[in-house]
Amino acid sequence: MAAQQLSSGETTSKVLEQLRGKHVLITGTTGFLGKVVLEKLIRAVPEIGGIHLLIRGNKRHPDARGRFLEEIATSSVFERLRHDDNEAFENFIEERVHCITGEVTEPMFGLSDEAFEALAGNLNAIINSAASVNFREELDKALSINTLCLYNIAELAFRNSELAVIQVSTCYVNGKNAGNVGEAVIKPAGADIPQSDDGYFEIEELVRLLEDKIADVRSRYSGSALEKKLVDLGIREANHYGWSDTYTFTKWLGEQLLMKALSGRSLTILRPSIIESALDEPAPGWIEGVKVADAIILAYAREKVTLFPGKRSSIIDVIPVDLVANSIILSLAEAMAEPGKHRIYQSCSGGTNPIRLGEFIDHIMAEARENYDRYDHLFYRQPSKPFFAVDRKLFDLVVSGARLPLSITDRMLKMLGNSRELKILRNLDTTRSLATIFGFYTAPDYVFHNDRLQALARRMGSVDQALFPVDAKAIDWRSYLRDTHLAGLNRYALKKRKVYSLRSAKVRKAAA
Repeated sequence: MAAQQLSSGETTSKVLEQLRGKHVLITGTTGFLGKVVLEKLIRAVPEIGGIHLLIRGNKRHPDARGRFLEEIATSSVFERLRHDDNEAFENFIEERVHCITGEVTEPMFGLSDEAFEALAGNLNAIINSAASVNFREELDKALSINTLCLYNIAELAFRNSELAVIQVSTCYVNGKNAGNVGEAVIKPAGADIPQSDDGYFEIEELVRLLEDKIADVRSRYSGSALEKKLVDLGIREANHYGWSDTYTFTKWLGEQLLMKALSGRSLTILRPSIIESALDEPAPGWIEGVKVADAIILAYAREKVTLFPGKRSSIIDVIPVDLVANSIILSLAEAMAEPGKHRIYQSCSGGTNPIRLGEFIDHIMAEARENYDRYDHLFYRQPSKPFFAVDRKLFDLVVSGARLPLSITDRMLKMLGNSRELKILRNLDTTRSLATIFGFYTAPDYVFHNDRLQALARRMGSVDQALFPVDAKAIDWRSYLRDTHLAGLNRYALKKRKVYSLRSAKVRKAAA
């Protein structure tokens, strides 16, 4: 690949040179992005010294190695590596993938002081991609994994002053700010938080206040009521300070924590927008699970949603996961080559190759109309109704106005002995639930830009631009959404539908 890109006469990769023999710790490899970063490092950086994975044990596999071999190494993300040279892949795993049983939220990851010290001394960098991406997580859990656990990351860096830290955040730390969003520290859109002379915001007092509120809720509630109250507390506090949900609020807090804790040390904050299926690598359309946009696509495919709050003219910022992984790896190489600096990069599409929400919806509907039968796990039949994005106020008016008479009708039917819920009522509830969780992301008042990331790619040169592409200009949105993404959802993210048939029922009966 690189040889085709060497018009400038470059023959070597700065990334491969910088990462040769280096040891990198990755957290979050049980997740979607973490797996793609791991796969790309194994495949594209074969001379890396070692990849260390922090993995929490579970009941089935108390040790990290066992969980890695069963849950991660068997993932379809590695199909290309296994197909190209399975023996080399197995040897790499055996010799250079090192698994550490630990928990990112525990002090020193739950390791002994000696083990933690030894780990720090053996590393050149850490990529922290562990996070709770539940937008409506209980505040204590979100605060623990998205904010407070970063003290443990910082402690690792204190034990090794040359350690480069790559923190995976999100573009949506922008919160409810409007306008053009660059690669810089984000100011809260709500209540004031004191800002330091160095630019980051002082969050210690705010975190203590949040912990006091959590303790108060815990003292008054228990069970499912406690869980709901902690979710509500997170949303309320996030809204108060200028964020739409607990996830983005606690990720912003994490950025401030690290910027202060790692003053004078190597820190890169990498913010992706909405991460979706791969553009090219490890395979076009590779994805794991249902992501932000996919929840709405799936609800439309199953004819549960025909209306959603959003602005057709607004940019929905989607970025393929392989471009994000490449951005992380470029950032990693730079941080080790030029240590001691703080950098912020954004992996996004809105500033260079924007797609409007209306276009996004139209592509999905067109593919569903013309080729729904190609996606047997996604579409059970051709959707019979269109999908509309409407103003939030109109959406709320329509949904609340329709739900009241339907709920009354439903109660009357139950009183008459008809216990079957109205399908329309269930669909309205699904629509409202999805809108509550994802509505902020489909009606944006901002545009993300990544001029600095693009400049980094240019500095790395043509070889690394070919090996580790990050530019969203490469995306043909029609082809990506209609061919690549829907096919990837159908193949990788959704299970085969169980179809009940009279014949199979007879077979089971006869067998019994």
